[in-house]
Amino acid sequence: MTSAFVYDAVRTPFGRFGGALAGTRPDDLAATVVRAVVERSPDLDPALVDEVVLGNANGAGEDNRNVARMATLLAGLPTSVPGSSVNRLCGSSLDAAMTGSRQIETGDADVVLTGGVESMTRAPWVLPKPSRAFPAGNLEAVSTSLGWRLVNPEMPAEWTVSLGECNEQLVDEFRVSRERQDEFAARSHALAHQAWEDGFYDDLVVPVAGVDLTRDEGIRPDASTAALGRLRPSFRKDGTITPGNASPLSDGAAAVLLGSEAAATTIGRDPVARVAGRAAHALDPQRFGYAPVQAAEKALARAGIGWHDVGAVELNEAFAVQSLVCLDAWRASGLDPEVVNTRGGAIALGHPLGASGGRVLGTLAKVMREGGHRWGVAAICIGVGQGLAVVLEGTA
Repeated sequence: MTSAFVYDAVRTPFGRFGGALAGTRPDDLAATVVRAVVERSPDLDPALVDEVVLGNANGAGEDNRNVARMATLLAGLPTSVPGSSVNRLCGSSLDAAMTGSRQIETGDADVVLTGGVESMTRAPWVLPKPSRAFPAGNLEAVSTSLGWRLVNPEMPAEWTVSLGECNEQLVDEFRVSRERQDEFAARSHALAHQAWEDGFYDDLVVPVAGVDLTRDEGIRPDASTAALGRLRPSFRKDGTITPGNASPLSDGAAAVLLGSEAAATTIGRDPVARVAGRAAHALDPQRFGYAPVQAAEKALARAGIGWHDVGAVELNEAFAVQSLVCLDAWRASGLDPEVVNTRGGAIALGHPLGASGGRVLGTLAKVMREGGHRWGVAAICIGVGQGLAVVLEGTA
């Protein structure tokens, strides 16, 4: 088997719910990054892309069911380039990269364009079909922006609580204070703002046509623990989770270009990192925030390293509390928490579900390259009790 490498990564700025990207269809967002990542490698003949694999959590509206194929066509790639969409909710685009890397390792592909997209703003309302003809009553439209919908009554009630309530249960289990969550959230905003000021994201983020948005829309440079501490809890009257210490609803897209070692000639650029380990983990649905712990442990074992070897980590910040409990578990195994999300995380940058895995993987590769780190980990929690992780090895 050959190895799979990361060659390049791009994303759009992430917009807030109802914000600057609200007028842009998700398939157009996806086409933006597909087109951009190909154009950034002018030596790459687009016809030599073996597959486009994109993640998408909703797919109920303008995502058009197979957004990868739609985006490939809209981006102007040859009609001979196939496209496949994957749905592992928040982990969809990291799953897409894992799928693409396996295709390369088995020899089924040489160049695979992966990534993902989500417009949580434009996710439609859906109506269930009636179980019998001509019902006399009303039907309720259900939002597809986030969370469970049209729940099967056979599901145990403890599994189907809101994502926020799931994380309040983590607060109870691990006794994570409100102040600690707010401190973590303030750090995310400060680091994200500084990263933009330092130019870190300049070559990772590409503009969306017709949209006046050059930076991630959710970053609050003035966020502080004191200011966040004044926000009211969102899920329990006496709870600790607020809009300030959880990721916002977001819109955006990301792309990661993968290839074999031999593909460097085809792509016309050197690889930046090797995919050294991958893993998924699942547990009780309501404990989804803790799933990255074992996913990362498995991926590290498959790469043949431990936490003490890791120089950079990108963990998607769905909620401050779930991030903190993961970091606490990894710190006990040797991780330095200061190497985690050093350019900000989803609490500040945003969390467009289908795009976040591609964002963390692309950011990780650049952080490793700039810092000269040999090993890095990208990890993400996923609603309904799953987590994914990928280990990268730097090529410098």
